[in-house]
Amino acid sequence: EGETVPMGAPIAEVETADAPAVAPALPPPPVGASYLLRDVTPVGPTGGAAIEAAEPTVDGAPPPAPVTTAASQPPAATTAPVRTEAVPLAETDSGRRLSPAVRRLAREHSVDVNSITGTGMGGRVTRDDVLEYLKSGPPTTPAATAVTSPIAATEDEERVPVSPVRRMIAQAMVRSVTEIPHAWSLVEADVSGMVALRAKVRDEFERQEGVPLTYLPFVIKAVIEALKKVPTMNASWDGDAIILKKRINLGLAVAAPNGLIVPVIHDAGRLSLSGLAGAVNDLASRARSNRLTLDDVRGGTFTLNNTGALGSVISGPIINHPQAGIMTTDAIEKRPVVRADAIAIRSMMNLCLSFDHRVNDGAEASAFLAVVKDRLESLTPDSPVF
Repeated sequence: EGETVPMGAPIAEVETADAPAVAPALPPPPVGASYLLRDVTPVGPTGGAAIEAAEPTVDGAPPPAPVTTAASQPPAATTAPVRTEAVPLAETDSGRRLSPAVRRLAREHSVDVNSITGTGMGGRVTRDDVLEYLKSGPPTTPAATAVTSPIAATEDEERVPVSPVRRMIAQAMVRSVTEIPHAWSLVEADVSGMVALRAKVRDEFERQEGVPLTYLPFVIKAVIEALKKVPTMNASWDGDAIILKKRINLGLAVAAPNGLIVPVIHDAGRLSLSGLAGAVNDLASRARSNRLTLDDVRGGTFTLNNTGALGSVISGPIINHPQAGIMTTDAIEKRPVVRADAIAIRSMMNLCLSFDHRVNDGAEASAFLAVVKDRLESLTPDSPVF
């Protein structure tokens, strides 16, 4: 509990009837060494490839070298025993050996492990040692004071532990606003024609395509055109260079049961309106039922957020690091506006763009929004959708 492993890595192994419950004893470790244990169990008595649990990497360190599997050994007539191998724990910069959980805990609370007396084997610092230090020892930085002195909940309050997903979202948001200088711009779009077009074709579209037609595919089409016209919005900052992305992989912010998630429509620029509608419906439904794959959530180059579905009218979104921009569509509202020196009731929608001011300035942001606005306002009840 509390440890972090890479996405896709095994987190447990299940003992089967083919493997004995007792593993052979390990030889004593060298003086001063600490180890994690890894079990490698053959699949069956035919000498098939062994199943090997992958250790979590620590701060980007490569995983240990693969273990020789049963596939490289002569076929055995009987079931092979469980083989337990010793894997050295990761070292910190100061040379002390820490488990991933201890290292993460110390880093989160800005604790210098060299100031903690370890009670583990060979004087190793354990998770309990760090927690005890946080309760009794002096914090090393002002930031640690805030972290290590939580506000006690009163009888009128409830203290809810942070879930792993919520912690990941928090870390991503902090990283974005810390590293990216945000700027934002907002325009109003008259989408009366889009509203009329959707109302006209939505039933036929659903019968023919098998998916509902929302406003989002129209907006995505407009965003794709804007990204082609302003390629620096489909980019990322890389210190001494700006990385322009040749493919448009559009992320869609979705409110999933466990928190915000951003599945990606890869090569969105190659899809038709009906193809985009199908992709939106598929990703949103799988996000809300926790059925997304790793490929579904990586590789995004720009993000679109539809907070208008929740009733918002003005939004200031946080950029999805390391992208250069994110645009939010707000709720469509009927408002009185001036058209040809007369007051008319039109369907209006706000478009808000947050952009990385290292990559783009106000001119590029305004040009991007102008393309999106013009594309949406050009739609009429007679515009083609098939």
